Amino acid sequence: MFGALAAGGVGLSALVALRSPLLFNDCRTQLPKTAATHDLIESAWAGVDARRFLDCHVHLVGTGDSGSGIEVNPRMSSLFHPLQYAQRLFYLNAGCVHDAPGRIDDSYVERMQNLVDGLRPGSRLLLLAFDRFHDEQGRADPLRSSFYVPDAYAQAVAASHPETFAWAASIHPYRTDCVDALAAAERSGALAVKWLPPAMGIDPSSPRCDRFYAALAAHRLPLISHAGEEKAVHGAGQEALGNPLLLRRALDHGVRVVVAHCASLGSAVDLDDGPNGPLLPCFDLFSRLMGEARYEKLLFADISALTLRNRSAEIVRTVIERSEWHPRLLNGSDYPLPGIVPLISPAEFAERGMLLPAAVPVLEVIRQHNPLLFDFVLKRQLSAGAHRFVASIFETRAFFERKTA
Repeated sequence: MFGALAAGGVGLSALVALRSPLLFNDCRTQLPKTAATHDLIESAWAGVDARRFLDCHVHLVGTGDSGSGIEVNPRMSSLFHPLQYAQRLFYLNAGCVHDAPGRIDDSYVERMQNLVDGLRPGSRLLLLAFDRFHDEQGRADPLRSSFYVPDAYAQAVAASHPETFAWAASIHPYRTDCVDALAAAERSGALAVKWLPPAMGIDPSSPRCDRFYAALAAHRLPLISHAGEEKAVHGAGQEALGNPLLLRRALDHGVRVVVAHCASLGSAVDLDDGPNGPLLPCFDLFSRLMGEARYEKLLFADISALTLRNRSAEIVRTVIERSEWHPRLLNGSDYPLPGIVPLISPAEFAERGMLLPAAVPVLEVIRQHNPLLFDFVLKRQLSAGAHRFVASIFETRAFFERKTA
């Protein structure tokens, strides 16, 4: 999609300047009263206790201009890499920091605070750190890393705004210090660990992960791991590492695993049929894992990114219909992606009969002011026949704050 939007970075920069509402977020603040008091929002919150609301998939990004230690691969600022350049511009706009040169880190955090203020009191966000790519010897390789968000920065932001933010560490399991780093993160209040295996070079089925899995289980911290094809972050030629079946090793160590996005994109080898097994949709492989009784209290999934246009609407429909999964589903927005206007189309859901047509214009107004609220209200309004996402999916705070085996 990004390649189609920008034949080159210069053209996209011009579009940013034009602020086309079909492509870019206007980054408005307070919702108009007619939208803020609309029945659509009231019905979305019905049955949901905001004090238990924790968006469990929020990316903490920036440029490092605050001394945060954030690193961004130079390719994302180079016109010689137009796709990554375009993505960077869209991400900056989605986080409403494209007009904040010199203070992008701080502006991004301020914008998130503003968005949480537009939710109900008590709502919080789980901010995700992001470790570098590491080779098989556990050495960091910045040149193969798309970006890096240090644990220390995620912890500091959450500590500065504890009423608004919590944080999740990101620790590569091949690091020689991974167990000590996990213990330090847990002492500092981390509620989970976040991995994106294809981008970080992590094989979740490798014995190299065993000592980290043992430590995760001992600390009783959940692992949020991407599964399926990755589009938002460029990997390092490691796409096969998104196979959801690779997460069996973590589950068999007693780790609570949250499969990001329900593995809703791409295909992978059916490893249960051997290393040369057939290619199957990652979602089908994820569904198989969800059906195994031994993982019933260990395997969970978040519903972030399910509404993006690069996902099949039939997968969204299936996840809504599978009511037996709902106690194991957790809400996440994948922010800032809901702020990238072309990625989500309420009108297309209405065309498929999954959303009332009258909801579309209201949702579009909400999106231009508050992408987090937009993501929440859209998911609460989606339906598949008589089925909807139940309220408990959005009350995720207890899952991350409880320390149960």
